[in-house]
Amino acid sequence: MSLIDAHQHYWTLGLGHNDWPGPDLKPIFRDFGPDDLKPHLDSAGISRTVLVQAAPNVTETEFLLDIAAQEETVAAVVGWVDILAANAGSELRRLKSHPKFKGIRPMLQGIDETAWILRPEAIATLELLPQLDLRFDALIQPRHLPVIAALADRLPDLPIVVDHGAKPFIAEGRLEPWAADMTALARRANVHVKLSGLVTEAGGDWSVQRLRPYAAHLIDAFGADRVMFGSDWPVVLLDADYSEWFAAGRALTADRSETERQAIFLGTAARFYGISTT
Repeated sequence: MSLIDAHQHYWTLGLGHNDWPGPDLKPIFRDFGPDDLKPHLDSAGISRTVLVQAAPNVTETEFLLDIAAQEETVAAVVGWVDILAANAGSELRRLKSHPKFKGIRPMLQGIDETAWILRPEAIATLELLPQLDLRFDALIQPRHLPVIAALADRLPDLPIVVDHGAKPFIAEGRLEPWAADMTALARRANVHVKLSGLVTEAGGDWSVQRLRPYAAHLIDAFGADRVMFGSDWPVVLLDADYSEWFAAGRALTADRSETERQAIFLGTAARFYGISTT
């Protein structure tokens, strides 16, 4: 059975709706589209992906939905809306008319106010997501983990997935307080996590051995049924190519049962984002 990549990006520089990446990020400072990714998907046995926003504006979300309408490998799009705006609900309903629009991702990692997502206006918008069969991707850092726990308690029906394992301090070799906060967050049944982005948190001298304690903790804390593999391509190219990270993901889960690996590389993402596996 073919697999799902639960986190990847496409962008076209120069369209005016994205100011990232910049020229300082040379390996990814160019256009990336489906034709660039397909050979890597084929090599890994992946047939469907979740396409995630990389710019905080609705124009980019519409750009991604246009790609998804033409590209069969894109099974779901996670976009962006201004969740504090008075018209957030109408924007969500408008975007929901596209069958591949599956959720939103406010870019919390770039907001100085750690508890910003708990503002009343944000909560009012997030309350709409379960009603619209939409999900919430949490792009966060370790400082946000207690906040996301509070959000999950406030909105227990909201499907939440933490991107990139909340970006643990791998380069520093630190597990705490990230590990304890992840364990606490995992007690909330509506929260999932992506096994993605770890390579870039480790840096250029990454290795499977260095990543293993972090990956193992995510799987042990959440269970395979709430963990999903994502490439974070093309951002991963800052420190590894697609095949290297995919091979690392397989190595990091080699000690798990086949049922658990099937969940991590297929079942969890399919269930969370409502992607057909037939």
